[in-house]
Amino acid sequence: MSIQVEAVGNSSAFGRLLGLEIHKAENGEAVLGLTMHDGLRNLHGKLHGGALFSLIDTAMGQASHSLNDGLPNSVTLECKVNYIRPVTDGELTCRAWVVHAGRRTQVLEAEVHQGEKLVAKAQSTFACL
Repeated sequence: MSIQVEAVGNSSAFGRLLGLEIHKAENGEAVLGLTMHDGLRNLHGKLHGGALFSLIDTAMGQASHSLNDGLPNSVTLECKVNYIRPVTDGELTCRAWVVHAGRRTQVLEAEVHQGEKLVAKAQSTFACL
């Protein structure tokens, strides 16, 4: 099987594989998009939780890195996600923001929406490198 990966913003190869789109990453905030496609479905035909987590984690990483002129300067230490509603199709938007930017750690939050509906809410801690 051959998978073609197209460049999208400054996303990683994994992010491009999922189809993540970086809409904004500046001043400690990031907004990413994801369009549901068959490659992201779980056995029940819904968006796989791992794909949703990857959207959230990437958005948080972009928000964190935006405090360092977009250069990678942190890694995820932990992340807690509340999955609120299933996704069958359509567009998702994830907004992530830095709540606390310390010298050693950062605390971030994120929300994923499908239109006006909240799909997931997350909080994480990042280690500063």
